[in-house]
Amino acid sequence: MLALLPCFAHAHLVNTGLGPVYDGITHLFITPEDLLTVIALALYCGLSGASASRLGMFAFPIAWCIGGLIGLTTTIDSSSLPIAAISFVLLGVLVAADVVIPKRHLVIVIAFVGFAHGVFNGQALQAGPAAAGLIGTIGALFVLMTLVSASVVALKSAWTRIAVRVLGSWVSASGILLFGWYLKTVI
Repeated sequence: MLALLPCFAHAHLVNTGLGPVYDGITHLFITPEDLLTVIALALYCGLSGASASRLGMFAFPIAWCIGGLIGLTTTIDSSSLPIAAISFVLLGVLVAADVVIPKRHLVIVIAFVGFAHGVFNGQALQAGPAAAGLIGTIGALFVLMTLVSASVVALKSAWTRIAVRVLGSWVSASGILLFGWYLKTVI
């Protein structure tokens, strides 16, 4: 009986029924490659101090927005580039090693990661909420970056910083696994 009543299947983008902005917010939290990237960058910015956290809090959403706007208007085969794997390994190693890089290099890392993920996020939002969804994603991104990096900045005990660094090693390991899966599909 149900086979006679077909309906639309939203296979690649969640439709919350609350509107396109909320669909964009939800998209960030159900897309592991974006969510883990945001958390890893926020952890790194938090370990690097309050000024790096403020830089990441504003520069990352701006880079993501620019990439997202380009992604809304173009099509790039995202399966041909292991951007998520590269981001996981890069950010995970930075967190795990607790290396403080100069601000000018941090801006480059933030811009690269934000722009690249923004392009692919914009492409994913083309089929659904489009620009309004991108606004929701960027708002959620700003809030998540702020909360996570501020939480890490507030950590004073040495063991808590070590715990954050362990999280970074897990992110890096996830990136290595993801890169292996990518190579398996290419080879």
